[in-house]
Parts: sequence; C-alpha cells; structure tokens
Amino acid sequence: MSKNSYSHIVKYTGLLGGVQGINIMIGLVRNKLVAVLLGPSGVGLISLFTSAINLLASATNLGIATSAVKNISEAYERADRIAVERIIRLIRSWSMLTAIMGTLLCLMAAPFISMLTFGHTSHSLHFVMLSVVVGFMAITGGETAILKGTRRLRRLATISILNVVSALFISVPIYYFFGMSGIVTSLILLALSQMLITTGYSYSVYPLKLTLRRDFMSEGTPIVRLGVAFVLSGILGSGADLLIRSFLSREASLEMIGLYTASYMLMMTYAGVAFSAMESDFFPRLSAVNNNVEESNLTINRQIEVAFLLVSPMLVAFLVAVPMLLPLLYSSKFMAAISMTKIFVFAIYIRAVKLPVAYLPLAKGDSASFLLLEAIYDVLYVAGVVVGFHYAQLTGAGLAITIVGTIDWMVIVGYAYKKYSYRLDKSIFRYMALQLPIGLTAYLLTFTSSQWLYWSVGVLLVVLSTLVSLYLLRGKLPVIGRLWLKLRRRREP
Repeated sequence: MSKNSYSHIVKYTGLLGGVQGINIMIGLVRNKLVAVLLGPSGVGLISLFTSAINLLASATNLGIATSAVKNISEAYERADRIAVERIIRLIRSWSMLTAIMGTLLCLMAAPFISMLTFGHTSHSLHFVMLSVVVGFMAITGGETAILKGTRRLRRLATISILNVVSALFISVPIYYFFGMSGIVTSLILLALSQMLITTGYSYSVYPLKLTLRRDFMSEGTPIVRLGVAFVLSGILGSGADLLIRSFLSREASLEMIGLYTASYMLMMTYAGVAFSAMESDFFPRLSAVNNNVEESNLTINRQIEVAFLLVSPMLVAFLVAVPMLLPLLYSSKFMAAISMTKIFVFAIYIRAVKLPVAYLPLAKGDSASFLLLEAIYDVLYVAGVVVGFHYAQLTGAGLAITIVGTIDWMVIVGYAYKKYSYRLDKSIFRYMALQLPIGLTAYLLTFTSSQWLYWSVGVLLVVLSTLVSLYLLRGKLPVIGRLWLKLRRRREP
C-alpha cells in the first residue's frame, strides 16, 4: 500500500483518530469531574498557569520537538540505521540541555511571569514550583519527535492513551481533596508522568545514549537553526494565548477565561479527531517527499480531501448535539459558552483544508516562511478575539476566530502557490460547496424552539452529510466503494 494512497491516509487517520476517540472518552470523564470540582474559575486558573508554562517551554526548547522530525524522517526513509541512531543521540543531548536551560529560566523569571500573567507577584512561588514542568516537557518533546520520525505510530498511540489515563487518576483525586490549591501539584505530576511514560517506550526501542562534547553537539546546528523559527513561532503562539487569557482576566474574570477555554478545548480536542494523524503520520510522509513538487501536492491534497470529508459529518453531529454536550462534558455552569462553540465549528471546517498546507514550510525546512505565516496568524488572532469580545463577548470571539482562520487559509494557500508551486485541487472546492451548506443549515437549526423539528431535521442533516462523504469517497477507497455498491443494490427493485 502506497504511503500516500487514500487507503493509507484513512487507515492511520482511523488508527490515530480511534486512539483520540478513546482519549476523548477518558478525557470526558476527567474534564467533567474537574469542571464540577473546580468550576469555571478553577478551569480558568489552570488555563493561565498552562499558557504561561507553554510560553516558557516554547521559548527554551529550541523547537527540537518539531524540527527533529524532519531530520529523523529523512534518514529513516533512506534506511540509514547508523545515521538514524546518531541523530537520535544528538536530539537527546540537545533535549537534555534545553530542559536544564528552561528550568533555570523559569526559576529566575518567576516574579516577572506572575506579574505578566496575573498583574501581581503573588503567584511567584507557584511558578518556581512549576519550573520543573518546563524541563519535563523538553525531554518529552525530544522523545516524541524520535518516535514520530521513526514511524512508531502504534507506540505513540499507546503513549497517548496512557497519558490520558494517568491524567485522570492523578488530577481528579488531587482536585477532590485539595480543590484549587492542588492545581500546581497536579500540573507537576502530570508532566512527570507523561515524561516517564514517553521515555520508557522510547528508550525500549532506542536505548539512552548522550554525548555532550562540543564537536558532537555542533552537528545539531542545522536542527537548532530550523528550530529557532519554531521557538519564535511557539513564543508567538503561546504568547497569543497568554495575551488573550490575560485580557479576559483583566476585562472580565477567571470565570470568563474558563468559559472561553472550555469552548476552545471542546472544539480543538473533541471535534479535531480527524486531525490527530497530521503530525504523527502526515508530516513525516510530507517531509520524505518535500523535494518533489508533484508528490508534495498529491500528498497534501489527498490529506485535505480525507480530513475534510471525515470531519464534516462529525461537525454537523456536533452542532446538533452541542446543547447536550456542554453540560455533559463540563457542567450547567458552562452553558454561557454555547454561542461561541456553535460558531467555532466553522473554524474547524477551515482547519481541515488549511492544516495540511501549513505543514509545507516545515517539511521543506523553510523556517523564515513558517515564522512569517505564524506571525501573521497570531497577530490577527489576538486582534480578532480582543475586538470580537469587546463588541459581542464570547459570540464575537468565536466569530473572530472563524474569520481569522479563513483569512489565514487564503494567505497560506496563496503563499504556498507562489513559493512552492503548490496547487489546491479543484475537487476540494466542490467538496466544500457540498458540505458547508449542510453545516450552515445545522447551525441555523440550533435557533429553533421546536424540539421535534430540531431533532428530526438534525438527524437528517447528519445522515445527509455522512452520505455525501461516503459518496465522494466511494471511488477513492475500495471498502467505501463496495459499501456504496451494496447500498445501491438494496435500493434497486
């Protein structure tokens, strides 16, 4: 089976999407319990701590978790075992160095981070304690890059499930007994458990070897040089999230941050199952063919087709079910986030056709282009959410994110067209013309007061969207083609 065939894409989208589905079910229980135990204010406080730590991690990890995947993938594709093992040792050595750097920086900058995040220094001690999380994340990121680059997708899937299970059994008891005062301890133990699980699996495949000699470490200069762009990108991305949450904290409350975070996580996590294969499977495949324009275009367009057609019925079902999902997944206190969540759905449609193209600069090692495109999005994102929230609270924020996502998609596709000769297949516009009206109808349906009309039409829209996707996939996937043929035969007299 070709690595760029529709069957391969669907197989690994199904594998990693299925794993993500299991994670979602376990995460559903965890998020529900956390939401009930801590409420919107507690969720908001977790969000602020997490955003600040992610910003520090992004600033100090040298982008190794992303840039290293390209180098490992290329060596692995050549079946050069010696080169692969040498790169792995190099990545681990650099990851250890960045872990130490990040921890020390967080220790020294704790008062400043507290002031930036909360507007005062009373949380300085908390950030001192959280400094070890930055180090744990650097090591975990390096080992994850190794597993991705060497195509250890099933191990990654297992790690993903174990991480979610550990998060459930670590955080919930802590929040039950200690409430909001247990947040910092929980975050530390979660990061530690993720590092131990990931390194345990990674070391079993490639035993730990470190070399900190200057001449050896200098071989990692190309990886670090590319990674610097990821560092700046990570700072921009994490900084954008922190700015938005700090803005909501000052203009509104911790409760508003909790509502915003709940809506954002609900869409990016639960509705993003179809994207779970992007970084683990698609990115290494694209990196391996990045010098061939025709193969790169084929790889990207096929990934877009599969992602969009798989995610569309899910989003229609999500729109119909969202009045039940919010109180089910969180609590009735989070129902104020429903207006943002419904509009946010359309940003996920756009994400399905944007994300595969956005990986192209990464696959080519074009750090300047990647950073430019990321900076454009982050500036628009912060400005859009601030303006949208100012005029229409959470509804305006959701609309802003969708508009910004659409603009960003056009910018990325236009840039890739000029810079890399990328061509977006015309069939993708046809698929969008068929699926988006169904999604829009489902959105409008959410405003009806008739329960009978709502559920009967809602179910019909989910079925219609599913049939459209099956019909469009029938000629691309043998299994779908046979299924479609059987359905046609049953309808015939």
